[in-house]
Amino acid sequence: MELDISSTGISGELPHSIGIFSSLNHLNLYGCQFSGSIPDSIGNLTQITELDLSLNHFTGHIPSTISKLKHLTIFGLTSNSFSGEIPDVFSNLQKLRYIDFFNNSFNGPFPASILSLTHLEYLGLSSNSLSGPLPSKASMLQKLSELDLSDNSLNGTIPSWVFNLPLVDSLWLHNNKFSGLADEIKTNPTLQVLYLNNNQLSGSFPQSLVNLTNLSTLDLSSNNITIDEGINITFPSLEFLLLSSCELKDFPHFLRNVKTIQYLDISNNKICGQIPNWFSGMRWDSLQFLNLSHNSLTGHLPQFRYDNLQYLYLKFNSLQGPLALSICNMSSLILLDLSHNYFSDSVPHCLGSMASLTALDLRRNNFTRSLPPFCAQSTSLSTIVVNGNRFEGLVPVSLLNGLEVLDVGNNAINDTFPAWLGILQELQVLILKSNNGSLAAKVFGNFKAMIKLDDEDTREIKYMKPSENAIYISYEDSVSLVIKGHDIELERISIIMTTIDLSSNHFEGVIPRTLMDLSSLWLLNLSHNNLRGDIPMKLGKLNMLEALDLSWNRLTGQIPQELTGMNFLAFLNFSQNHLVGPIPQGRQFNTFENDSYGGNLDLCGLPLPKQCGTSDSSHAPQQLESEEDEGESYFFSGFTWESVVIGYSFGLVVGTAMWSFMFKYRKPKWFLDFFDGLMPHKRRRQKKRAQRRQT
Repeated sequence: MELDISSTGISGELPHSIGIFSSLNHLNLYGCQFSGSIPDSIGNLTQITELDLSLNHFTGHIPSTISKLKHLTIFGLTSNSFSGEIPDVFSNLQKLRYIDFFNNSFNGPFPASILSLTHLEYLGLSSNSLSGPLPSKASMLQKLSELDLSDNSLNGTIPSWVFNLPLVDSLWLHNNKFSGLADEIKTNPTLQVLYLNNNQLSGSFPQSLVNLTNLSTLDLSSNNITIDEGINITFPSLEFLLLSSCELKDFPHFLRNVKTIQYLDISNNKICGQIPNWFSGMRWDSLQFLNLSHNSLTGHLPQFRYDNLQYLYLKFNSLQGPLALSICNMSSLILLDLSHNYFSDSVPHCLGSMASLTALDLRRNNFTRSLPPFCAQSTSLSTIVVNGNRFEGLVPVSLLNGLEVLDVGNNAINDTFPAWLGILQELQVLILKSNNGSLAAKVFGNFKAMIKLDDEDTREIKYMKPSENAIYISYEDSVSLVIKGHDIELERISIIMTTIDLSSNHFEGVIPRTLMDLSSLWLLNLSHNNLRGDIPMKLGKLNMLEALDLSWNRLTGQIPQELTGMNFLAFLNFSQNHLVGPIPQGRQFNTFENDSYGGNLDLCGLPLPKQCGTSDSSHAPQQLESEEDEGESYFFSGFTWESVVIGYSFGLVVGTAMWSFMFKYRKPKWFLDFFDGLMPHKRRRQKKRAQRRQT
């Protein structure tokens, strides 16, 4: 007898009378809307073999009467709100093959009786609040292939039985409080995936891991471990090695014994000095991902011999000197991040000819001369970030092929930014701030990627989603903001906004009416220019806009009441213009304080103290010739998004953000989601879960 009402949306509580179906074999309530607790009468279902209550709203404890379900093989409770301790009654459930209690609020100790389940193949207790050490007694889990205890508060030493399970393939022990490993770990040829990251391991690299000879993935990142130069470890099958955010002071010498590496991350350590010749000279033909960021590396960039490298991250080091032409020998590069170093001189023109290169970040270096002819022969390059260098001259005409992000801010570009920028129909982020340029108004009408092409009321732009096949979640970088004269950089921003920042240039004339067509625009900054005329009322049609900065211009007339229709507006700055009349009231405008309007001496009404209907002849419009000196101390000094970028995945994700604490009355949703990263094999584990549930 089976009862399967999965994914039907049925709600309510599971009645006590469920126990009368004593001959029930399968009960599947997966993905419904049930709530309340599991009745004790569940123990009367003595013939049941599969019980799946996952993805509901169940609360309370697991009744101890489950000990009567001696025929149970599959037990799924994932993504509910169960709490309390997991009853330690599994000794009677010897036929269990699959247990998954992921994403609940269980607390207390690990239920030791689970170790007696000789037929168990999968055990998932992740994302709960289990605490205390794991049982030290020997395990009977002879068929277990995957053990997931991640995202709990388990502590103490990880006992040897965990690593000695005869058929185990994957161990997920990350995000706990484990402080040590067993001294003796037997040779285990089956274990391939081991995640120990984000624990409290300390001291030297665990020598006991040497017997795990078939490891393909090892993640020890975010622990306080070091690696002794003389440590003798050989992992003949190692493909993914993650040692970021540890206490490494040198490149791990045991890497000389590793020939199969594909993914290597030793970022955010204390490695200093030059990149050693032995490291740059390794012939890692399989290496695709290398992250050396956030160390103290010095010297010139060596010639790497990694012919198949696709992702190279060297940001936040002290590397210097010109880039050698040999950098273009890595012809498979998809993403190159050299930002926040001291590289100088010109950029090799061959970078613009790399057919696979999709994203290039040269931000915050000392590069000079003109920009190279990017995209001259490549159709892949979609993101160019050169913010904060000393590039001068013109924007190369070759930038015509599918750019999504163009950031040339904070350079010395002296150009009438060409009208062909409007041909970039995929452009999502345009940063021209702090240059010496001007821009033709007709450009804005052609930014197709910023125009909402359908009538759906949605905050989502579909083509900006990361690839479903993403393996390497990377390039989570920062947004640099000038706030009251202080340069503050936020990291790990990885959400996508369409953005135009043209601040601090010499743009003149009126606000282009073609801006009104960019209805998918989220951020617009035209501050610190010489714009004149009124604020167009049709600007209110930008109903996706969250931040609008028109400060430090020569705008006149009244603030249009139509702007109150921008329902998502969280930041507004109209200060230091020549605006007059009453400030519009209603919706988001009721949340802005007087700093949004300062320096407009003929504005009146809340939030300003000046009431409408009064005048003061002593108030003369301010001249803007001295604005450069005054601007740094006023409000957000023309609040700018200095570096917009960036969150990338295998399919390229671009991000932009603002500080949520700026917004006293409203935190923008798009800043609250942080893309923390996807570990290798995660999708494979999810796929296995689904397969087990189906079988």
